[in-house]
Amino acid sequence: MAFPSHGVTHRPTVTGTRGMVSSAHPLASLAGVRTLLQGGNAFDAIVAVASTLNVTEPYMSGIAGCGYMLIYNAKEEGIHVLDYMGTSPYGATIDAYSAPGSSEVGIRSGMVPGACGGWLALLDRYGSMDREDIFTPAIELAENGYAVTAKNAEFMAGAVSRFSPTGAEIIVARGRTPRPGEILVQRDLARTFRRVVEGGAEVFYRGEIAQEIDRFSRENDGLITAKDLADFQVEWYAPISTTYKGYEIYCPPPPCSGFQYLETFNILENDPLGDLGHNSAQYLHLLIEAIKLASADRAEYTCAQNPPISGLLSKGYAAAQRKRIGYRASVGGGDRYTKDKLPGEVLPGSPEEWINECTTHFDVVDGEGNAVAVTQSLGSAFGSGVSLGETGMFLNNFMNWFDLLPESPNAIAPHKKIEMCMSPCQVWKNGKLFAVIGTPGSHGILQTTAQMVLNLIEHGMNIQAAIEAPRVRVDRPGLEVSMEGRVPVAVREELTARGHDIHVMPDWTAGVGGGQGIAVDSEEGSLMGGADPRRDGYSIGI
Repeated sequence: MAFPSHGVTHRPTVTGTRGMVSSAHPLASLAGVRTLLQGGNAFDAIVAVASTLNVTEPYMSGIAGCGYMLIYNAKEEGIHVLDYMGTSPYGATIDAYSAPGSSEVGIRSGMVPGACGGWLALLDRYGSMDREDIFTPAIELAENGYAVTAKNAEFMAGAVSRFSPTGAEIIVARGRTPRPGEILVQRDLARTFRRVVEGGAEVFYRGEIAQEIDRFSRENDGLITAKDLADFQVEWYAPISTTYKGYEIYCPPPPCSGFQYLETFNILENDPLGDLGHNSAQYLHLLIEAIKLASADRAEYTCAQNPPISGLLSKGYAAAQRKRIGYRASVGGGDRYTKDKLPGEVLPGSPEEWINECTTHFDVVDGEGNAVAVTQSLGSAFGSGVSLGETGMFLNNFMNWFDLLPESPNAIAPHKKIEMCMSPCQVWKNGKLFAVIGTPGSHGILQTTAQMVLNLIEHGMNIQAAIEAPRVRVDRPGLEVSMEGRVPVAVREELTARGHDIHVMPDWTAGVGGGQGIAVDSEEGSLMGGADPRRDGYSIGI
């Protein structure tokens, strides 16, 4: 079955047979391809990409961040989730964050870093190359510098207010953020990578790096301690999934909130979405309303004890949810848990009855059929804004994803995991891998992923077209919906007539994510890569 040709694209599609890498920066994709050409597998290449993105997108993700991997190992013929989300520090309480903004920026906003542990756990289990070879592209770019892109410069300039004094010393070497074409050198980060190559996870969580993090945290009124680092562990477990019109769609389970888009697919499964036309008024109305219903459930149930996933993903529950969608817009509750609801707000359903921005995404598929989809982040731009001593690492700010409301299931507490919207996706058909795909975008991840997958399945778009197509986002409490300006005026007017409060964004905006993906033609043995021009996305095939 050949790849679909439908979809006019801003960029040419990329194909390959021996491997494909799609990431948010061309140098990171090149690092992955370099690893494959040296004989590495998809698991080696994904860590080469991850570490290189730390250098070329230092505001998006890094070794002191967190994330999820969705992994298919062709020899085992199994799909696994590798969870490398950290926990809150043992000293984290709601009272510890009484200072305004302390959970959003600054040293206390950081959770225990998980990315280093996740990268190395993957290599320990499935890697085939030496760590030194895998980290070499990142180390070279950090030591020698790389030329900043226009998007790099834009993101860095927009985040300069977040830097602590130590952060400013790392990035603002010229007394300002770098401009396009200027060389950014990060020698402290290169030295940290070399330590990790030599000492592995032990040096990061119990050795020299852990000691430096502990020292810096204590001296700057932080909460992360040596015990927090020593007690960190990655987790391996099975994904959750649903079926949609003959496809199987997988994502990590709670406390990852990817089940929101699985529920969205279930709610819409019996509607003739393809026949309605891409981004027609009726199509978008159904999509927006399904997102509101699934989002309400996500906010309510993700961090509940024993979340009712089997009920949330049951077809009977989806049918009951679908009946709640009418002709006019309903009132959405926004992305976060709220104690007081708006008049008429969409409330979570009762799934128990049915039980019987700153992030990056990247993908690698190799010639053996191994596939990895990764979504990881520092949280906000440059995370906490704090560079950890002399390590060159920016600490994440994932404490901001907790709630300060004691009654919230996602409330701040010691040594606790958060509800997390990062959710890499795999799509299968007839027992064969069909696509790996994902996006950054905070809670918008759960909406953008659904739209990209629907573009593939319902509208017959190729992977590049599916990623480029104009998107919408339900992102504020009430009736407001944001959408890219490429959505036709007539469609926006009809949605307004139905009660939606339409906010028009630029034609191309990172506000609706930055998707990357790889489609697989199992019959031909070929690959097609897609990367988002809304950011610096690039696919390279071999």
